[in-house]
Amino acid sequence: SIFLRLLPLFLLHLISLLPLPLLRLISLLPLISLPLLLSLLLLPLPLLLHRVKRGWVWNQFFVLEEYTGLDPLYIGKLHSDMDKGDGSIKYILNGEGAGTTFTIDDGTGDIHAIQRLDREVKAQYVLRAQARNRLTDRPLEPESQFIVKIQDINDNEPRFLDGPYQASVPEMSNIGTPVIQLTATDADDPAYGNSARVVYSILEGQPYFSVDAKTDMDRETRENYTVVIQAKDMGGQLGGLAGTTTVNITLDDVNDNPPMFDQRLYQMSIPEVGPVGSVVGRIWARDRDVGVNAEMEYSIIDGDGRDTFDISTDPTNLFGIITVKRPLDFESKPSYTLKVEGANTHLDPALRHRGPFKDVTIVHVSVEDVDEPPLFDTPAYYVELSEDAEIGTVVKTVSARDPDAANNTVRYSIERSSDPEAFFYMEITSGALITVRSLDREEVGWHNITILAMEMSNPTQISSAQVAVRVLDVNDNPPSLTHYLEAYVCDSAKAGQLIQTVAAVDRDEPLAGQRFEFRLSPETVNNPNFTLRDNQDNTAGVLTRRGGWSQQDQTVFYLPIFISDGEQPVHTGTSTMTIRVCSCDHEGNVMSCNAEAYTLPASLSRGALIAILACIFVLLVMILLMLSLRTHRKKPFLCDEEENVHENIVRYDDEGGGEEDTEAFDIGAMWNPREAHHHPPGKVRQDMLPEIESLSRYVPQAIVGGVGGDSNVHGYVLAKLLDADMDACAPPYDSLQTYAYEGEGSVAESLSSLQSGASNTDHEYDYLNDWGPRFKKLAEMYGVLETNAAPMW
Repeated sequence: SIFLRLLPLFLLHLISLLPLPLLRLISLLPLISLPLLLSLLLLPLPLLLHRVKRGWVWNQFFVLEEYTGLDPLYIGKLHSDMDKGDGSIKYILNGEGAGTTFTIDDGTGDIHAIQRLDREVKAQYVLRAQARNRLTDRPLEPESQFIVKIQDINDNEPRFLDGPYQASVPEMSNIGTPVIQLTATDADDPAYGNSARVVYSILEGQPYFSVDAKTDMDRETRENYTVVIQAKDMGGQLGGLAGTTTVNITLDDVNDNPPMFDQRLYQMSIPEVGPVGSVVGRIWARDRDVGVNAEMEYSIIDGDGRDTFDISTDPTNLFGIITVKRPLDFESKPSYTLKVEGANTHLDPALRHRGPFKDVTIVHVSVEDVDEPPLFDTPAYYVELSEDAEIGTVVKTVSARDPDAANNTVRYSIERSSDPEAFFYMEITSGALITVRSLDREEVGWHNITILAMEMSNPTQISSAQVAVRVLDVNDNPPSLTHYLEAYVCDSAKAGQLIQTVAAVDRDEPLAGQRFEFRLSPETVNNPNFTLRDNQDNTAGVLTRRGGWSQQDQTVFYLPIFISDGEQPVHTGTSTMTIRVCSCDHEGNVMSCNAEAYTLPASLSRGALIAILACIFVLLVMILLMLSLRTHRKKPFLCDEEENVHENIVRYDDEGGGEEDTEAFDIGAMWNPREAHHHPPGKVRQDMLPEIESLSRYVPQAIVGGVGGDSNVHGYVLAKLLDADMDACAPPYDSLQTYAYEGEGSVAESLSSLQSGASNTDHEYDYLNDWGPRFKKLAEMYGVLETNAAPMW
């Protein structure tokens, strides 16, 4: 009975081992299946009638993926031994995909797939089934679990997931050198059949890339290659699926090509004034390799310019740069020849047999002639000159020449800004630097002179050189005291007491150092008050000779000190020290000197002093204000407006007012008094007699009534002058005209009668005779008063 129970399971296992085509055939049989037949064979057994529980006949179903039919795909049939075929049993399906992917006929137990199955999406489904009473819905069997496995078919081609690929391999690599490893992925089941068995092949890229490649690859010929790789499943058999990808392969460069110069001979040129380090030219040894394999190193291996020129590699390590190593001179050597070698710096030991990896070329360098400025025999000169050198001393003779073949004449001069005070003169043809002023080391110790040399034929060609003149010291300055020209002595000082230590200074700087000698001047050697002690260290002490000092006797003493230096010629100097007698405390501190009489009391503060000065200033201002007011109180020009009689006086502000101002009086009579009375017939001036009559009381009758016809004018003038002198209330104007600036530029100066009444004494008019012909008449007029003679006119 145990064998019979295990027989269905054994048969089911045998069925699972059958090939796939046979299983497909079995799945298409009618509804009567082999498990059902087996169950019928087991019915007669009495042991089966006594089972409490019956499981499902199968616990596993197989179905092919990618079914494309129109009807639902039949999966299998579930059946319970309690099913009598009367429809009283209902089959229920639960689990993965139940109701969506799989359905079951609840009366027959047939299972179908209603969706397309894909093993690559899901390889198996776990389902649960149960038989229930249709009327009571009570379970007749416990729920059982079974599996639906999706069997694979070859429906996925191999894929290269990371393509296209990039790879590189050194050129000239040996046959069989690995380039890149590729892997294609097939989604089919590798454990079932040959669906996932992949075979690789090269579709493009022959004959360089293959398992049996026999051709060397040269990067300089071809650098990039494209290889198409195919992956085919089913072991490459007919009907298998295939996938392809692209591999871009680049050949890495190796140093397999030697360098080579473009030219066998290079021609270059450079001016002779080209400075050291200037570039002459560039050369290049070409290399078919790239990168570090093309880097070059250049060197000059031979030629007469090895010491004059240098060569280096540019920053790219490809080109050779030729530069000037030493100064050039066309006149001494106009051309050079260089033998230059260029060699690779990175060599491949495996490829040395393809060498040598270097090349040689010739470089010819021509030096171009340039008109150069004069060249001094040395760029700088140093001269020492004593400060007592006489004017006209030749300090230094410089020399410069034209370095060109023409050898033009050179002229010399001093750059003025280097000698602003013109101490020196440069002889233009000989180059002699001569002093034209006395030198003084104490004023200017160094003179830095710039000498210019210029070509006569081309003044633009100028060069310069420096002449440093050091002025040497001569003992030409007397010594003097440095400080302490004032000292004090306490009134309580005793004889022999030191009151001050003095030192000396000398503007000279002797090589052996300063050495001063101190002593009192000859006239004060026997000074009874003070004495001098030389300390032999360039200092001296002033000491008292007596005691008993008193400010009442004498407050200030003057002590001449005689100082001499130790250099030849010896110079001496005298400095006078002022010594004051002061009152001191018991410790020697000064309490007061003779200057206290001129100082303020200690109790008077600065604020009090300012207040006193302010009061004094206010008083002075008030006094000045009062004086000013009194000064400006003057009497009016006219004492009474009622008596303001102008008579024939003409008053105006602008001189030369015109004819209207001269109608009352003919000024021409003053210039020619003799013509004053030669009037035409019928014309008699009426302006003179009344005026004269009105002033007759002031003028002596002898003068007014003088002899001759000219007496009227004479008398009129004298009357007006006397009137102005005697009448303090009369306006200060002449009887003729007033001027803003009288007598400017004339020897007569002002003729105004202002302030003429300041003195009662007679005026002296002798100076009128010195004023020339223009004032002759006036001198004669006033001369009459002095001589009492009859008027001349």
